[in-house]
Amino acid sequence: QQTLAIARAIKNRPWEGNALGNLGIAYNSLGNHIKAIEYLQQRLAIARAIKDRRGEGVALAHLGIAYNSLENYAKAIEYAQLSLAMAREINDRKAEVSALVNLGMAYRLLGNYAKAIEYSQLSLAIARSIKDRKGEVHALGNLGIVYEFLGNYAKAIEYTQQSLAMAREIKDRKGEGAALANLGITYRLLGNSAKAIEYAQLSLAIAREINDRKGEGIVLASLGNAYNSLGNYAKGIEYLQQNLAIAREFNNRKGEGSALGNLGSTYRLLGNSAKAIEYAQLSLAIFREIKDRQQEGIALDNLAEAFLKAGNPTEAEKMLVNAIQVWESMRQMLGSNDANKISIFERQARTYRTLQQVRVAQNNPNAALEIAERGRARAFVDLLTQRLSTGDASSVIASAPTQDQIQQIAKAQNATLVQYSIIYDDFQIEGKEVGRESALYIWVIQPTGEITFREVDLKPLWQKHNASLASLIVGNQEFLAVRSRSSLGSTQPQPDLPTLHQLLIDPIASLLPKDPNARVIFIPQRSLFQVPFPALQDEGGTYLIEKHTILTAPSIQVLDLTRQQKLAQKQPNSGRALVLGNPTMPSVSLSLGEPKQQLSPLPGAEAEARAIAPLLNTQAITGAQGTKAQIVQKMPQASTIHLATHGLLDDVRGLGSAIALAPSGSDDGLLTAEEIFDMKLQANLVVLSACNTGEGRITGDGVIGLSRALISAGVPSVIVSLWAVPDAPTSELMQAFYQNLQNNPDKAQALRQAMLTTMKTHPQPRNWAAFTLIGEAE
Repeated sequence: QQTLAIARAIKNRPWEGNALGNLGIAYNSLGNHIKAIEYLQQRLAIARAIKDRRGEGVALAHLGIAYNSLENYAKAIEYAQLSLAMAREINDRKAEVSALVNLGMAYRLLGNYAKAIEYSQLSLAIARSIKDRKGEVHALGNLGIVYEFLGNYAKAIEYTQQSLAMAREIKDRKGEGAALANLGITYRLLGNSAKAIEYAQLSLAIAREINDRKGEGIVLASLGNAYNSLGNYAKGIEYLQQNLAIAREFNNRKGEGSALGNLGSTYRLLGNSAKAIEYAQLSLAIFREIKDRQQEGIALDNLAEAFLKAGNPTEAEKMLVNAIQVWESMRQMLGSNDANKISIFERQARTYRTLQQVRVAQNNPNAALEIAERGRARAFVDLLTQRLSTGDASSVIASAPTQDQIQQIAKAQNATLVQYSIIYDDFQIEGKEVGRESALYIWVIQPTGEITFREVDLKPLWQKHNASLASLIVGNQEFLAVRSRSSLGSTQPQPDLPTLHQLLIDPIASLLPKDPNARVIFIPQRSLFQVPFPALQDEGGTYLIEKHTILTAPSIQVLDLTRQQKLAQKQPNSGRALVLGNPTMPSVSLSLGEPKQQLSPLPGAEAEARAIAPLLNTQAITGAQGTKAQIVQKMPQASTIHLATHGLLDDVRGLGSAIALAPSGSDDGLLTAEEIFDMKLQANLVVLSACNTGEGRITGDGVIGLSRALISAGVPSVIVSLWAVPDAPTSELMQAFYQNLQNNPDKAQALRQAMLTTMKTHPQPRNWAAFTLIGEAE
């Protein structure tokens, strides 16, 4: 501050710029990021005015760090990209490493883990090439955290241990402390609280030794949470109180609010509702005062939980409604950024679930249905609404449907809608509070508009069988799935499909239509997106597809929007059908960091395309003709698109899910969901006759992958697969489907009949039940 005053007095612009930059960096370190931005923006202006390129780069880098801390990741990425460009322009390799590390961190916090890994690996490679040991510590640490977020704890520990070793080698005590803290968090997530505490204690000792009070506060919070997971709430409170004291010492209002929130949650776990409410209210007041909307929403959630524990559902409902208003205003501020909306919604799903529970407990299940619908596929709904809008739609936020509108959608679809919602609760297990699936809510909306509610108790699943709905579905998928489209195992055991039928269908069987041609549209949630509904078996061994015509959709409102897309295609598309089978396969890396290898050819897919093409009055495209460039050029004009090839699943980010096409020129032959997302298609139907094309990253917004991208691009009906499909039965099924479609324009009925036909020659459900129709039937 003194330097700044002198520099201004003597009008020394370089000194003034340096002083402002140092103040900005200091306030960043103190956690006062608003003040940091104020000084750094002034530093940036001076650097640009006096053409101090290096100073400009420093200001940009630290502005990115400040916005990262404020959770404004779009702005953080923008500044980090500018600082990266500057570092490269002035050939400052060390600054380039820092910029790449910051980009990796921002994408990690945004939930884009593939990009986070990409930037972190790049920063690591450069840091090693220029022997920037500190940069290497940061890059390795970042990779460790990304893999921890991905649930790959072995890799997380591997990278964090490397970061720890390097930090110790160069005597970077702060880096060493951060690595130890992250190891502690990873071990806590692995359920090894003893090891988590051991690492956190080591980290705490370093933070105290180097007088890193901010780092000390973070580790104290981590220790408090670790002791809470052991059920040692007294010790948990002791550490959280110390964490609170440090936050107050630095006037770190955000840290204080978080500490109070954690203490409130601990007292709730102890059954002390009065204290839980008191701390949650203090936490809420702070976050409202500092206008931290994200944390305000979390505090409202915590307060609602405390009121529920205290037996006050009326106050809990008020808090939850307020929290939802906060979440929706935050999503509105994101404008048309779909990826950010999906990421932020992941943190907000609990509020919608809890409010459903409260309304069901108050014997108002129809109001709970409105919340269930309001709490799913919101980013997708906004996206489709924007794309259907004729004016400037960049900031369109669609309102969720009311009960009346839900009933109208069922009538317009002339279908029975079945909406599922998985509810979770905290249970005392061995003295600890553990989150588990507790109930399955099911609403059946008849074509008449009548709504019926059913509740299924899921507690016996884990209490008696140590299983969950998700593990049951994954187990079924392991039975059903085969390694690739061209390798069919012949002696796989029969999956346990009757148990899923018992949970998902038996409670509502009497409400489903008696006419097998009447449509039933399932609206799953979370793990239920992976359920092969056609293959569910009743007690008598009858498959669900034998009784019903089945479709799926991410939400009731998405159904309404795909119908609008269909109606928007005013006249029949005169374009030719596009049929592709077995293109010359590209080489791909099947997992991050693995070397590329060429995908195996699919002669069965080629035969399938050649058999289907005449039914659609077109020529099949195969082999070297099936280049990505050719297919992408033809897709926007095509009336029907059928792609029989390999599908690649990206369950990390979703948008990396891809269709394998022939490479040409500089392209790699992979048509990703991200690329399809930006297309404008007018096809009435797209069939992805490939492996896993219905899968992707499962989120509160639905499955982020190929099906969502195609619907976003304007396609009202999409057929995708839930597992690696075998060649010969798939070829038969697809030929039967198109033959049926020539006689009956109802795609759902045509798919049902094709499944029934294929079932006769290939009775195992893995051979015929993988495909699902999403969207419109006609």
